[in-house]
Amino acid sequence: MGELVVRPWKRYGHDRLYVGVVGGESVAWYDRRAGHLEVLDVSYRDQVLDVLAPYLAASVSLASHAPEPPAPPSPPAPADDLALNRPGTQLLGRLADSPSWFGRLLLRLSGQEDVSAPWRKGLAGERIVGAELDRLKARGWLALHSVPLPSGADIDHLLIGPGGVYCLNTKHFRDARVWVGDDVVKVNGGPGHPYVRNSRHEGRRASRVLTRACGFPVAVSPVLVFVAPAKVEVVSSLQDVEAIQHREITAFRRRKGALGPAEIASVHAVARSRGTWL
Repeated sequence: MGELVVRPWKRYGHDRLYVGVVGGESVAWYDRRAGHLEVLDVSYRDQVLDVLAPYLAASVSLASHAPEPPAPPSPPAPADDLALNRPGTQLLGRLADSPSWFGRLLLRLSGQEDVSAPWRKGLAGERIVGAELDRLKARGWLALHSVPLPSGADIDHLLIGPGGVYCLNTKHFRDARVWVGDDVVKVNGGPGHPYVRNSRHEGRRASRVLTRACGFPVAVSPVLVFVAPAKVEVVSSLQDVEAIQHREITAFRRRKGALGPAEIASVHAVARSRGTWL
């Protein structure tokens, strides 16, 4: 069995110690105020007692196989709450001054380029992905949209739940053939776009920001989501960035074991504040 580590956790009036495998999921938690210990994986029972020995009260209520307690009540929403953002919020801002449908018609008739077209296409894609993410709420997942970054760019979607934390980068290529390499993406055999490198960088940045703000390690996995493509081909050597079609988002409901309810609530409370990112 792997080595166990103890992680203190204090939020919203709770004082707990979470015990987990190094780099892995929690196997037990101990409520220091109530003197209550929950062992989530009975195979680790003896190891848990050994590693918690310096912390345990004289009398401990021990439960095995018990589910982790529900998440504590959510803290008050921050003044600048990103949870209010709808999918594509940043793109909506860019489209505020774009031509009306009649103006776009005139552009086409005159042979001029409509520079706002990619934004509208991107907005449609982010709304489709946002709708898929909403279906995960019943399984304990929380999503944030259009998370702003100091550069002026944004994280299209941040997904937080039992399976961990993910940053999703949406690309809308309806009926296109998409090839995903180790660093670039090609659409219909065209030139390479740095979407993989960008997603990789986005995940690392989000991990640093959330780890610093939460006070405990928060791994963020980057995901490229392609909306309505004809085909997506991914090279087998690509391991650190997922590349999926939007209809595969539903499979996230089966991912679990990375974060408990309390950790999900904690990460979400920090991530939803605009100040965390800016």
